[in-house]
Amino acid sequence: MEMRLNAASIWLLILSYGATIAQGERTRDKMYEPIGGASCFRRLNGTHQTGCSSTYSGSVGVLHLINVEADLEFLLTSPPSPPYAPMIPPHLFTRSNLMRLKEAGPKNISVVLLINRTNQMKQFSHELNCPNQYSGLNSSSETCDASNPAKNWNPWGTGLLHEDFPFPIYYIADMDQVNKLEKCFQDFNNHNYETHALRSLCAVEVKSFMSAAVNTEVCMRRTNFINNLGGSKYCDPLEGRNVYATLYPRKPAVENNLETVHTNEKFILVSCRLDTTTMFDGVGLGAMDSLMGFAVFTQVAYLLKQLLPSQRLLRDSLSNVLFVTFNGESYDYIGSQRFVYDMEKLQFPTESTSTPPIAFDNIDFMLDIGTLDDISNIKLHALNGTPLAQNMLEQLNNYAKSPRYGFNLNIQSEMSAHLPPTSAQSFLRRDPNFRALILNARPTNKYYHSIYDDADNVDFTYANTSKDFTQLAEVNDFKSLKADSLQMKVRNVSSIVAMALYQTLTGKEYTGTKVANPLMADEFLYCFLQSADCPLFKAASYPGSQLTNLPPMRYISVLGGSQESSGYTYRMLGYLLSQLQPDIPRDNCTDLPLHYFAGFNNIGECRLTTQNYSHALSPAFLIDGYDWSSGMYSTWTESTWSQFSARIFLRPSNVHQVTTLSVGIVVLIISFCLVYIISSRSEVLFEDLPASNAALFG
Repeated sequence: MEMRLNAASIWLLILSYGATIAQGERTRDKMYEPIGGASCFRRLNGTHQTGCSSTYSGSVGVLHLINVEADLEFLLTSPPSPPYAPMIPPHLFTRSNLMRLKEAGPKNISVVLLINRTNQMKQFSHELNCPNQYSGLNSSSETCDASNPAKNWNPWGTGLLHEDFPFPIYYIADMDQVNKLEKCFQDFNNHNYETHALRSLCAVEVKSFMSAAVNTEVCMRRTNFINNLGGSKYCDPLEGRNVYATLYPRKPAVENNLETVHTNEKFILVSCRLDTTTMFDGVGLGAMDSLMGFAVFTQVAYLLKQLLPSQRLLRDSLSNVLFVTFNGESYDYIGSQRFVYDMEKLQFPTESTSTPPIAFDNIDFMLDIGTLDDISNIKLHALNGTPLAQNMLEQLNNYAKSPRYGFNLNIQSEMSAHLPPTSAQSFLRRDPNFRALILNARPTNKYYHSIYDDADNVDFTYANTSKDFTQLAEVNDFKSLKADSLQMKVRNVSSIVAMALYQTLTGKEYTGTKVANPLMADEFLYCFLQSADCPLFKAASYPGSQLTNLPPMRYISVLGGSQESSGYTYRMLGYLLSQLQPDIPRDNCTDLPLHYFAGFNNIGECRLTTQNYSHALSPAFLIDGYDWSSGMYSTWTESTWSQFSARIFLRPSNVHQVTTLSVGIVVLIISFCLVYIISSRSEVLFEDLPASNAALFG
């Protein structure tokens, strides 16, 4: 009987504890309401830290809506119940306003919320006026003059991406969430400002604590410290993968002689940037800042493959084209710096490919496709006015102005040190005499490296024709598409570049009628701007692959982070530059260079591919004793963090908090007194305890 009573007591205690926890969770759910969004985070380089961080336990601030700049004065001049969390629309998210909030310090400002009300927004770029200014050919004003909008590459840049803020900045895109915040502000905060300190106010808590601090050198030293027994990581190098492919398969290296360069191999290096970046984690498509160049790059590669299916058609049968998409270029040219470093050491490609290394002597010249803001107004840039540059300009304009094709473009040139911030600068920094040409448009992107550089910024509308985009088009095809549509603009520039390269490779003028297919541009842009569950990615994937309906992230990330853009690019280039192998069954198409794709008809096909990865990790993290402040290589790292979250709640007034604390202290003192009195008089209070009860308590 006694054992049953004990068991019942235990079960009663467990049930009571469970009910208490459930009640506590319900109470918490009523007190707090989560807010979805994206947080600013911390990155570091060899000399500085940039970005944002909350306090360790989370930063709390009273909501205050900013409709006009004058609303900031309330927060900056002795606010009644600090700290506050201003809700700022994009048109007021300016450098001057953010720096004023930063100077006010965490005493007055603890959180900043960027709300997605874009009706008055005219520009939004927080990159520097001169991106990558100190890691290119040189840091002089000849390359880029930040003080002169006519001589820099991002006139609308505020540089906020490279500032360090003492509070978290949280971006809220969902308008339902924005409306919820504004309603909470209107209901509880937007009246009787002089009594803020005397009543409960609507507040937000943001958790985005960053582990790293100071700079990359300090952070890496802390991470690698011998006494770091817990294995804690405070930051990770920015790291990803370049993707490359050749127009034709290369001959394998001689066995036991993998380090010998085949000097008679010659390559035209065609490149573009793969990545983009913004202030906020996981948000930003880079539609104009890099995707336009990537789209042209892809079309050029595919058109050349179709026009020149055999290497025997070339003037030199040992010539080839090396197509490379460089990753991490937004952060001091990580991908191209590593590519140059590997080529210098004869470590590209890696030995695992069983092909001979490629040296700089193997590169005939480089054509780098840069930022194409105004895709119908393009310049050919070169450091010097060489015969190569002049010849390429003539070839490009020969096709751009030809009445046969009706492209109606005029490609201009600029031969000077005023070079755009593209991957070619990594090659020219090593050797100013390197034969590099850059195709770049004049800067018109007011949303460079921002969350608003999206499909709307490039005026993209998906045609969704369901037609075969893998077929080349005739000049007069697709008259249903507007001549000034984005798809047709990509078609025109891609065709011009591919035709000029065709003439360079064959020594003959292109006289055919086939041009790039605007439907491939349509599908490419849909995949990268709207949904990865798209016909092009499906065709380039294994049959039956399940693809996400979100566009791939193109931020370089860190080891173990999202590398989906590299993965999709790897499969896409592999598919578009491959050769069909109709006689090889599926079961035998398993080892590279053979790859099994779904194909346009999704029936499956085996293909001989040439694509592969190369490492996009700065050489600074490979060199022992590297001088982190030297500026030789990129030193960017990303801080680690545990979570990103935001929630709103009613913050009690200061009077209420003081009263609660005081009552708690009084109750604590009374409790100690009662315990002392009961303990000191226990013999008197419990002397008549019955024996049966004494046994239970004994």
